Amino acid sequence: MNAKNLILGLSVAAIGLSSCCNTSTKTNVSLKNEADTASFYIGYMYGSNITGNGIEDINMDAIIAGMNSALQKKDAPADMMQMNMFLQQYTQKAMMAKAEKALKAGEEFLAANAKKNGIKTTESGLQYKIEKEGTGAIPADTSVVRVHYKGTLIDGTEFDSSYKRGEPTEFPVNRVIKGWTEALQLMPVGSKWTLYIPSNLAYGPQGARGAIGPNETLIFEVELIDIVDPNAQK
Repeated sequence: MNAKNLILGLSVAAIGLSSCCNTSTKTNVSLKNEADTASFYIGYMYGSNITGNGIEDINMDAIIAGMNSALQKKDAPADMMQMNMFLQQYTQKAMMAKAEKALKAGEEFLAANAKKNGIKTTESGLQYKIEKEGTGAIPADTSVVRVHYKGTLIDGTEFDSSYKRGEPTEFPVNRVIKGWTEALQLMPVGSKWTLYIPSNLAYGPQGARGAIGPNETLIFEVELIDIVDPNAQK
């Protein structure tokens, strides 16, 4: 059994056992020992795996009933292979629906955003607003830069922030998403811009990590602090 299957298996047991206490919607519990903490983490990872796969229409009563059936070794309505095939197809459909929804929402957002004062749109579809105009040098695609940034989805959900980590980050201009690479080559050092990046210039249909789903339009506050190395190799 691999790690993923072990986590899923333990999650079934943890959530199934909790059903005896009518906790299908409970989110707070006292973690008194390592076993309690491990159980909570397993449940959280299991839930994150569900939502990360685009499954939003969840029937907790049905989940708990299925878990209890397994714990009590009752016969399932299908064998494991059939259940796996069904879930793969269901998850794929859920992800496709989520991707289409995100793409449409992003297109509508950018269309409305383009009409706002101060918003500039490039030929690629990248949108940006100059919050502060710098007067320093402009990076090349081979430059290594130092930046502060905050990234959010169009609904305001924050998924990353160098500000919260308490220090700026450094990276080559040509080693990030396309929207960043394009914008940084327009920004003088000392600038602070807000970027509105369509999905095809971000992470596309694949998404990235759990926080960024497929076809998400992203918003970044970017502060270009310095060019660390103006001529780094690709």
